[in-house]
Amino acid sequence: MSEAVNGEAVTRIADLAKSAAGADILSVSVTGVGLPSSFPVLFDKRANGVGIKDLKAHAETWRTAPERKKGTAKLATLDSFIDLTNRHKDANSVIFAQATWPNPSLTAVLNYNAGGADGAARFGDHRFVYSFPITDEFKAWADHDSAPMSQGEFASFIEERVFELADAMPEELDSFEKLLRTQFASPSRMVELSRGLQVHVASGVKSGITLNSGEAEIQFVEEHRDTNGEKLTVPGLFMISLPAFIGGVPVRIPVRLRYRIKSGAIAWFYQMYRWKEFLRERVVADLQLARLETELATFEGSPE
Repeated sequence: MSEAVNGEAVTRIADLAKSAAGADILSVSVTGVGLPSSFPVLFDKRANGVGIKDLKAHAETWRTAPERKKGTAKLATLDSFIDLTNRHKDANSVIFAQATWPNPSLTAVLNYNAGGADGAARFGDHRFVYSFPITDEFKAWADHDSAPMSQGEFASFIEERVFELADAMPEELDSFEKLLRTQFASPSRMVELSRGLQVHVASGVKSGITLNSGEAEIQFVEEHRDTNGEKLTVPGLFMISLPAFIGGVPVRIPVRLRYRIKSGAIAWFYQMYRWKEFLRERVVADLQLARLETELATFEGSPE
């Protein structure tokens, strides 16, 4: 009886040994662009085995360093974008630009495809992005563009933004005054206008006429009186100069001043002249600076 038991136990142990020994690591030879000459697989030929099994996922858990550089870094300033690109670039790195509002950006693709018809394909997944963060000051001008304001609101708006007003340069005077058929106001004159509007904030509007200079002349009338109030000359154009992007160079934009009179009340608004084009010019200039500082090829568009 014991001999039978022992014999059965030995058979089972032998079967288990054979089963445990039924797994081999094989080397598979391959050819093709971007492939190694061979790679290992596990051939599990044990009972209930899975056959050929990929070892890469298991090997990755033992990695002590990344296989290659990849990922996307987001930079807060143009200088940081340029410096980090210079640190990681190679001969085939490139920079792409989206130059139009509302999402201007620069993207450096560090492992971009090599040039030429026979250039090697690369992963293109190691990137740096600079998204041109908008300043609060420019956002305030953009948000109020063409938006009607009461007299008090407009006067306060100009007072708060006085340091963003600028004198027009000679070439701007010659170009925009002829094109828009009106005259630029200096920053001091715009301050005078805002203070004059504050004086008449509770007054009704009697009339408004357009002068030959392209300016406007508004006549106010005091409440509960029939006598005429003081006349106020309103410029048709003024200049603003402020950084549109955090840490960036100031952008100069002509601004047209407008108003509407209805039933004795006046609504003010302004229109920044072609401001999206001026922002595009700033982005393109920064792209040219990045090309100069990094010595990389630059393109307008998006990488694949």
